[in-house]
Amino acid sequence: MSDVLLITFSGEDQPGFTAALSALLADHQINILDIGQAVIHDTLSLGTLVEVPDGSHQGLREVLMDFAESVGLRVRFTEISADSYAHWTEGQGLARYIVTLLARKITAEQIARVTAVVARHGLNIDGITRLSGRLPLGELPRLSKACVEFSLRGDLADADVLRRDLLEAASDLDVDLAVQEDNRYRRHRRLVAFDMDSTLIEAEVIDELARVAGVGEQVAAITERAMRGEIDFSESFRARMALLEGLPETALAEVAASLRITEGAEHLISTLRSLGYRTAILSGGFTYFARHLQQRLGIDHVHANDLEIVDGRVTGRVTGTIVDGQRKAELLRQIAGEEGVDLQQVIAVGDGANDLPMLSIAGLGVAFRAKPLVQREAEQSISTLGLDAILYLLGIGDRYQGS
Repeated sequence: MSDVLLITFSGEDQPGFTAALSALLADHQINILDIGQAVIHDTLSLGTLVEVPDGSHQGLREVLMDFAESVGLRVRFTEISADSYAHWTEGQGLARYIVTLLARKITAEQIARVTAVVARHGLNIDGITRLSGRLPLGELPRLSKACVEFSLRGDLADADVLRRDLLEAASDLDVDLAVQEDNRYRRHRRLVAFDMDSTLIEAEVIDELARVAGVGEQVAAITERAMRGEIDFSESFRARMALLEGLPETALAEVAASLRITEGAEHLISTLRSLGYRTAILSGGFTYFARHLQQRLGIDHVHANDLEIVDGRVTGRVTGTIVDGQRKAELLRQIAGEEGVDLQQVIAVGDGANDLPMLSIAGLGVAFRAKPLVQREAEQSISTLGLDAILYLLGIGDRYQGS
């Protein structure tokens, strides 16, 4: 009967070690049951679970001990019982989850808090991977990014409770924590739809227009109530539009030129484009500004509200159907159908209550720097980093991102 042995090597990393080890195991007709390797700051840790033919157990140990000594590494052997191995193989049928920690820097306190939550829910950590680049010592860059991904396995009693506990930890630590089921869709998203105002750009355009028109305070107050979900979006939109009556058309270009792109938006969209993703703007704002962003960022689809302009002045009305929350969801379904994409392969990103319908039907809904109501209702929330943190939720590390 074959034996099962866990062999662990550690020490200074060196080129060719894994090749030499596997060749040595091949000479002894060893079957590899599992293998994992990590290198942190030139220090190697390699573990391999092997099936050893009956009668060759001791001989293999002696050969590997000599090999480890010759290359200056430490080796440890752990015998695995038949019952333990059977329990391990049964675990492959358990559900998998991904928890993503997003912050400006990673601290031991953050790791301790996350892993405590994971343990409390009875999940095992299969792996921990740093997706972000290496940070310098001392003062951090102004827009530094740090991300660690935890791969989990186990029977989860209540995903909502796990998400609630992680959100509580995130709030205490001033970080973002996302939990996703590690299913076949996670790395196969194909369409990303963005809200525009306060998502792709760091402003509410209608508030900026109102400022130019001299009615900024009145419009901003209505906007804030709408984003918090206190009043119907379409009702609030008409009320705000009416206050813009008489605004010169030239003000649109003035405001467009002053708009600031949100942190990480350009990097995110250029990377998505390089990976073959399709993109869309679904905005309760105005087509004029959405088209401006489309040209700058390379967005594929744009749907927003068309301002009515007569004799060079804004009338205070829009033409066509108002793009409210339900309309955004309808448009998302429409675009997904046109692109031949399943809704589970769609990502939707927004900050306001009128974004919730599209966030709820997308395979991955992300509340970005959102109002409290939206953070509570959305599947995922990002407040600490820029928009390009979404790449980490897809498992795309810095080394694979576009410039």
